[in-house]
Amino acid sequence: MENMLRKLVETRKNDLINKLIKVGVYKIESSHLFEITLSELEEEYTRVMNEKKHNRVH
Repeated sequence: MENMLRKLVETRKNDLINKLIKVGVYKIESSHLFEITLSELEEEYTRVMNEKKHNRVH
């Protein structure tokens, strides 16, 4: 079960990293994306998408 959860977390992290790279985000502050926790990646992705959505409206 633990390995399954670890695999799911890594899969989600990789998905978010790929999405962030596609929109031009390679680092968060001074950390590379692969060094960041899943929670931090989720927060950054949400922030970037909200910013992109906001810019599209104006």
